[in-house]
Amino acid sequence: MTETPQKHPHRLTLTDVEAIARTAHATQTDKAGRPYTEHLRAVAEGVRTRGGDDDQIAAAWLHDAVEDDALSEQWLEDAPLSRRTRDVVRALTKHPGEPPEAYAQRILTTPGALLVKEADLAHNADPSRLAALDEPTRKRLTEKYARMRALLGLVDE
Repeated sequence: MTETPQKHPHRLTLTDVEAIARTAHATQTDKAGRPYTEHLRAVAEGVRTRGGDDDQIAAAWLHDAVEDDALSEQWLEDAPLSRRTRDVVRALTKHPGEPPEAYAQRILTTPGALLVKEADLAHNADPSRLAALDEPTRKRLTEKYARMRALLGLVDE
């Protein structure tokens, strides 16, 4: 009996994934001007505290990498990551002009993606984070995050 060779027999560790994400997003800041890597760390920690596994934690570190052009889709395809991690990152990558309903449906139908998105939304909607923004931006984002939580069937925290 012959074994089918694995595409990536030596996967990246969570430490490797974190380092790659930190480097890829090193020059980016969030809407409040904070280093974007703080958001990635918070989402990864949120996934961990919600009982997420290593695939989901890796996806948390990478969840915005393709969408923000920090890493390419080709990098994601070729990287020594689990198929599940790649699938979750792809599910969380918004497409230009994509309706929120279609985005939410993709998350709901991708195993492991909902937990990562829940941690992402929780950090995005953190009142201390939103407090640094001007009132119109704070109001717009609060409504956007609440709508996505509703589309995903997430109850208020």
